Amino acid sequence: MPKYFLSLLFVCLTATMWSQSQQEKLEQRKAQIQREIRDNEKMLQNVKSKEKSAMNVFLIQKNKIRLKENLINTTEKQTRLLADDMYRNQLRINKLNRELDILKEDYAKKIVNSYKSRSEQSRAMFILSSENFLQAYKRAQYLKQYTSFRKSQGEEINKKSTELHSINEKLKLQKIAKQKLLEENKKERLALVKEKQEQEKLVNSIKKDKNKIVSDIRKKQRESKTIDAQINRLIREAIAEANRKAAAERAKAAASGDKSKSDTGKSATVSRGSVSSSRIEMTPEDKVIADNFKANRGKLPWPVEKGFISLGYGDQAHPIYNTLVVHNSGVEITTNEGANARAVFAGVVSRIWLITPANKAVMIQHGDYFTVYQNLSSVSVSSGEKVSIKQSLGRIRTSGDTGKTVLKFIISQNTTYMNPQGWLAN
Repeated sequence: MPKYFLSLLFVCLTATMWSQSQQEKLEQRKAQIQREIRDNEKMLQNVKSKEKSAMNVFLIQKNKIRLKENLINTTEKQTRLLADDMYRNQLRINKLNRELDILKEDYAKKIVNSYKSRSEQSRAMFILSSENFLQAYKRAQYLKQYTSFRKSQGEEINKKSTELHSINEKLKLQKIAKQKLLEENKKERLALVKEKQEQEKLVNSIKKDKNKIVSDIRKKQRESKTIDAQINRLIREAIAEANRKAAAERAKAAASGDKSKSDTGKSATVSRGSVSSSRIEMTPEDKVIADNFKANRGKLPWPVEKGFISLGYGDQAHPIYNTLVVHNSGVEITTNEGANARAVFAGVVSRIWLITPANKAVMIQHGDYFTVYQNLSSVSVSSGEKVSIKQSLGRIRTSGDTGKTVLKFIISQNTTYMNPQGWLAN
């Protein structure tokens, strides 16, 4: 039985500690979502004040609705965890009450018995009436143990009473906290309904300009296709350049006698012949960098300090016109006006080029991985420069037509494009 109670106590303590840890994580997540909502609201107000693009307002508002839904889900998880913890505390209170009732009843009986045999004379007679010395010794020990047990029983009652009071106080606070969470959730749900109503009105107003919007999207897709072809060409050029450089270094090492004759012939052939423009032949140093980059998948910092993904990766339906398919080779991240693009990982600036006079792009190499930062109004790094993680690369351009400040971010391994959203930290 003692083992059973110890196991039960361990399970209860573990559950309580896990619950507290989960509550702390959820509270941190909730605070983060609330910060994102505030940033989103500032962005929305800024765009609305310019009255540039209803579509931009729609995208920012859509993100705000998503954040509100995340906040509601997080609060609901907190409420469920709190309810579970309250249930366990109530069970503990019930158990303590039962144990205290038994202890108090038993303690009361012992007090009555002690009162009846309270005189020193009766205690002495109890010992002296023993038949032999051994029995007298045992009786003396019994009286000593009885007194000690009665004392420990009293201490146990005090201990359990204190614990009971503490849990009752905790339960009161939990009930208040739960009520607060329920009220918060109710308030957020009402706000969410209002946001969705505003969104619906906005969608209806946007649909009036369907022809113009469809025309703009198709124009943008044609421009994106041209830029993607340019990026693909530049990546291939960077790969070929890196391979030529590596081949030249191998040939130089072979010529100085650092390699065997067979390696010399092989290196010389590579340096004279054509080199691959689709796959980098990595040096040991390049491989370390590439492996480190790959190991950080899902943990890379965002290429902007604040923002949200307004257009995802790949082929996808337009957010309003479902029949219209939009292609994206990376992700588009809407951010605040005046924001800077920043490197998501350490690497070397491979290319800087002008897409248009007002639109610049930076490409960084990380082993056989490339990251591209597009739609910059100014650049603060130079070609061949080694950059560190989160280093500023330049100012993101704000469109004069739409008022949008959007960074297009691309990740590729050699010439294979990847979904950046799976690489960035949540």
